[in-house]
Amino acid sequence: MRTIRKVEREKKRFLPLLLLGDEQEDMIDRYLERGTLYVMEIDGAVVAVAVVTQETPEVYELKNIAVAPKYQRNGLGRTMVAHVWTDCGGKGKSLLAGTGEAPRTMAFYENCGFTLSHRVENFFTENYAHPIVEEGVTLRDMVYWVKWQRD
Repeated sequence: MRTIRKVEREKKRFLPLLLLGDEQEDMIDRYLERGTLYVMEIDGAVVAVAVVTQETPEVYELKNIAVAPKYQRNGLGRTMVAHVWTDCGGKGKSLLAGTGEAPRTMAFYENCGFTLSHRVENFFTENYAHPIVEEGVTLRDMVYWVKWQRD
C-alpha cells in the first residue's frame, strides 16, 4: 500500500534520499527545517521525499524531490508532485521548482504541468563546492518552473 505523510520532527533521518535531490547537505540545511517534508512509503518502506517551503503567502517552492533509485521511472515523482500541489496549491497562487538543465529533469517538470518561469545565472557554480553533473550536463544556472493555481 502506498501512503504519503508529512514529517514534522527528525527530518534529517531522511538525508540519504534528500541527497539524491540535492547533493550538498549544507544546501539542504537551508530549507529543510522551515519546509514541509513529505515522505512516500510503499508497504512501510520509504521510497520518495519532497520538501516544500512557503516563500510568500501566495508562493510555495518545491525545494527537493527524490525517488529511491529502485523505484524511479514508475510515476512516483509525478504522484508526489500531484500530492504536494493538492496540499499546497489551493493555499497559494503558484508552486515553483528550481532545477538544472538536465533533459530528463526538464521533461519531468513539463510533464507535471509546470511551465518555464525564469533562471538564476550561475546558481550551481556559486553555491556548490563541486561541479554538479546530471545526465552528462554540468549544471550552471538554476532554471525555475512554475505551476499556477487555476481559479
